[in-house]
Amino acid sequence: MSRLDLGDGFHLYYEVHGPEHADRASILLAHGAGGNAMSWWQQVPVLAERHRVITFDHRAFGRSPDVEEGPGRIAFGADVRALLKHLAVKRVHFVAHSMGGRTAFGLFAREPELIVSLIYSGTNGGCVDDRYRARRTALEEDGTLTGSLLGRATAEDYEGDEPDMHFLYRQIRGINPKRPRDFLAPTGRMVNYRGSTASRLRESGIPILWVVGARDRVIPAELIRISHDLTPGSRFVEIPGAGHSSYFERPDHWNDAVLSFVDDVEAGRFGPPAAP
Repeated sequence: MSRLDLGDGFHLYYEVHGPEHADRASILLAHGAGGNAMSWWQQVPVLAERHRVITFDHRAFGRSPDVEEGPGRIAFGADVRALLKHLAVKRVHFVAHSMGGRTAFGLFAREPELIVSLIYSGTNGGCVDDRYRARRTALEEDGTLTGSLLGRATAEDYEGDEPDMHFLYRQIRGINPKRPRDFLAPTGRMVNYRGSTASRLRESGIPILWVVGARDRVIPAELIRISHDLTPGSRFVEIPGAGHSSYFERPDHWNDAVLSFVDDVEAGRFGPPAAP
């Protein structure tokens, strides 16, 4: 449990679990907007049995409060690059949940050589096309994507079925500092941006796993399947019964999917995305 001084009074909270393995890459876990490093409590003990695992609180989340007038989400990528440099990490499996997809792109865009594989959980990673956009618009119009993000963070009946776990989920979220409601909203030239990471992901040669809850009401599985289709050779896993926070709701299924993928990549059994 440490804090990395990144200047201007900002300190990034991070944790390192498990020993470093010369023959295995580390696993970096980047949480979503409803979480922080504590969100991974069901993953760290399992993943750390075979890999060094790194967790952190994004800037403005958990124990990494941003400085006044700080850069906020714009610095996500720079922060994680500084963290990996500080820890002398040369190879990493980057697990990005939801908002963490932005952080993954911040590393991918600047230092892709550090990434052994990308595991996108409940995020499209910016990998979209017009078909994706049209289908998302239709889901918005028919009410599928209505409601607060917190209300849609888990499967619709999760609170009733697992009241204790749902309470814990909200308690973990509750340690996050308050942020502006538009903290993650696009600004400037990004407001009407219609680009995509699809071609860069395909051309990178980085193995990709797409993981999504079958009952995700933030980015439904059918949309993530389009992102999977846009990266031929990638792997797609749908977690049964889970909503957007599939890692929290169905940790055994989620952990198995991620470890199986990581093991295949480490063993050379998983090739890079194929050309379209």
